[in-house]
Amino acid sequence: MDIRAAADPAGQAPHSTADLPGRGAAALVRFLAGRGPVAVLSGAGLSTESGIPDYRGVTGSLRRSSPMTFQEFTGDEANRRRYWARSHLGWRAVAQARPNAGHLAVDRLVRSGLVSGVITQNVDGLHTAAGTGGTIDLHGRLDRVVCLGCGERSPRTRLDDRLDQVNPGFRDLAATANADGDAELPADRTAQFRTVACEACGTGTLKPDVVFFGENVPAERVHRCYDLVDASFALLVLGSSLTVMSGLRFVRRAARRGIAVAIVNQGSTRGDSLAALRLDLPLGPTLTALADGLGA
Repeated sequence: MDIRAAADPAGQAPHSTADLPGRGAAALVRFLAGRGPVAVLSGAGLSTESGIPDYRGVTGSLRRSSPMTFQEFTGDEANRRRYWARSHLGWRAVAQARPNAGHLAVDRLVRSGLVSGVITQNVDGLHTAAGTGGTIDLHGRLDRVVCLGCGERSPRTRLDDRLDQVNPGFRDLAATANADGDAELPADRTAQFRTVACEACGTGTLKPDVVFFGENVPAERVHRCYDLVDASFALLVLGSSLTVMSGLRFVRRAARRGIAVAIVNQGSTRGDSLAALRLDLPLGPTLTALADGLGA
């Protein structure tokens, strides 16, 4: 069911859409209440209300430029300079972001026991910042850095300080942030940027502790997600277009196993045909009304 089609008994669009989040939440309450544990899969759309742009929405970063692949990053020092220059500026939007009403509502559902766990495709750490423990960060976290040589992990804040030291004044440049924590910059600016090596081993290449396009999600992490989905009555997808297989595979697995799927996303998704309930609504007010309706 799509809430836009079900909102009016006569099949006509309502005069006002102000009450649609409440109607959508009521549909979710009927769908989820009293039926067992629910797993959540969240995507970039959940964080847009925190000021972080999504990938494929109207203002999504993929409409402006494609993200760097793992192969591009590891294969060329110039690419690494470009990545870290852009990321050094764009990271500020992620670091300064705070959980929005949607994240807080999900945390309420977890604390009440209605949601058994959260898988997020986001790398912003906002579920954890909202207090939701045990979140599975499918694609890693931007607030950590890993050395590709020795494997040492370190806080992003430490790297930021080191990059500031070797690139004085660079942080003051104006730039438009993208969803994955980088920013739009002209080529001449990125070519001048200086990178730094791993402090632990002295020579290793530093990479954000996230899964790049073209890189595989660690198998152990994927199996943890499968276990969470398999143990659930329903899978609730929040703010993901499910365009990439890393998220879509969990929807497909749920459908194969007879686990009900509900999707709340503004815009179509690759999983729509597998969903028993499909809502095209803003996430913050809809999830807040859902938590209220379920007494969370």
